[in-house]
Amino acid sequence: MENVNDGRAIHDPIAASLTRADDRVLLSHWMPPQSGIVPVIRFGKRWYSVLWALPIAFVILIAGVAVAQSLRQIPDVQGFLVRYPGAPPSAHVVISGFPLWLRVSHFLNFFFMMFIMRAGVQILADHPRLYWHRDCTPGSDWFRFQKPVPTGRVWTAKDDSVTIPGWLGIPGIRHSIGLARWWHFSVNTLWVLNGIAIYVLLFSTDQWQRIVPTTWDVFPNALSTALQYWSLNFPIDHSWTRYNSLQQLAYFTTVFIAAPTSIVTGFMQSPSLSNSSGWFGRVLNRQRARSLHFLVLWWFLLFILAHVTLVFITGARVNLNMMWGGVHDGSWRGFAVFVPLMTLVAIAWWSATPFTIRHARLVQRTGQAMVGWFKGFAEWWDPKSELTEKDISPYFWPNGTMPDSAEFETLVAGDFADYRLRVSGLVERPCDFTLADLRSMPQQEQITTHFCIQGWSGVAKWGGVPMRDILDLVRPAPEARYAVFYSLADGADGGRYYDVHRMVNMRHALTLLAIDMNGKPVSVLHGAPVRLRCENELGFKMVKWVTAIEFVSDFADLGAGHGGYNEDHEFYGYRMPI
Repeated sequence: MENVNDGRAIHDPIAASLTRADDRVLLSHWMPPQSGIVPVIRFGKRWYSVLWALPIAFVILIAGVAVAQSLRQIPDVQGFLVRYPGAPPSAHVVISGFPLWLRVSHFLNFFFMMFIMRAGVQILADHPRLYWHRDCTPGSDWFRFQKPVPTGRVWTAKDDSVTIPGWLGIPGIRHSIGLARWWHFSVNTLWVLNGIAIYVLLFSTDQWQRIVPTTWDVFPNALSTALQYWSLNFPIDHSWTRYNSLQQLAYFTTVFIAAPTSIVTGFMQSPSLSNSSGWFGRVLNRQRARSLHFLVLWWFLLFILAHVTLVFITGARVNLNMMWGGVHDGSWRGFAVFVPLMTLVAIAWWSATPFTIRHARLVQRTGQAMVGWFKGFAEWWDPKSELTEKDISPYFWPNGTMPDSAEFETLVAGDFADYRLRVSGLVERPCDFTLADLRSMPQQEQITTHFCIQGWSGVAKWGGVPMRDILDLVRPAPEARYAVFYSLADGADGGRYYDVHRMVNMRHALTLLAIDMNGKPVSVLHGAPVRLRCENELGFKMVKWVTAIEFVSDFADLGAGHGGYNEDHEFYGYRMPI
């Protein structure tokens, strides 16, 4: 049983080597900056810089104006424009203008989207590659802003992360994905709540008629509107009572297709949700979800660019009056609201990065308060394994700080013959297991997908001892609420690496002390001699090079008290099924 001294638990000896952590981001202790490259896209076997999109878009824009103006001289096209002026005659007319709730939710949607996008770009910078297949084999990516994976040396996923500017990402420093995720998930929660309110209010008023097509004539009218815009002979604006067909399709796509798609593809990057989704999780695997999530981001960016441009070039004062002032006249009321609010957005934009660096722990705790309940709920999805050997990845990214001690070198040299796994704490029967002991126990194999917090994934066949069998041997006491896994390796910022798991995860059928990977002993690079597999959590919680397991009633006095090394030092979350 766990000893107690003066009300404080006496932990496993390794606990003395755990380190505290600062509540700020100390840049002198952080990963050094590393520049990426100009983003490139692969077509076939060749890579092309996205910078080519700028001159190509300019040529298309100018040529399109000339072509559109020429087309408008053709009698049949003129007849088409008369027949389809830009909105079907049967289009519903909105009589409520732009009510206050619509104007407020419009601003909140814009405000939240700015920070969701910034945090999303920061997350992408931690694994700056996109794929369509579940595997993240180097060279199979279709988009990247990092150089090709070097050969002839160990190149970890952490090595692959890049720095992006602080004005663009949050917080803009390399491998700050823990903080970026709190921003992304927390603001996303507010965005979704705002979206739900918009849906309810849209369909409880006449405002839905502004953006929901009710006739197939919307498509030829949208084509007519596009031709009018592109020829620089803008259609007559009736936005106060109805949108033209092109506006209607753009808003409908954004509100009812792009927004839900972004939510679904975000959820499907979660190990707990993806692994429990059966065929849907296989079809919309994590990498397809990441790629589609990224493309939806570009839809939002292009929509915002086109929307803002047209607002200002088709009559800024009247347009701003409608959405920001709620009036349809030539006054300056819209500007009087728009300018202060955009100033507020700018201040918040520039403050986000320095605030996050100085108050990182506050960002972490705020995120846990806002979305921790949902993370806990997501842990209850059953991450059942449904993969086969043909799904095993040809490449599995290495990650983590390797053990660097004489003790470990001696164990490796002796093929781990002297290895001992110590299991102690709040148990009836503390035990030491040799590697031979573990191999002599009933073995279990499972083929599962590994989800790294950085974004990459990979499938492997793991073999080893189910944790539930270890529990049966050591018999944890009723007050044992957590299992602490200690590594033979130190963390990147010094001090021993560890992580904490709830007991319910330890009893799951797929929670495994893995000693084999793809039919062979786990390699040193991937966690030999023993590593944890807990399939409803992100990869950083699956401790590699495990040397001790301790059952405790609380973890507040371990390290910095946040439930693991990365939780302490890199502001990750303790419960991480998404």
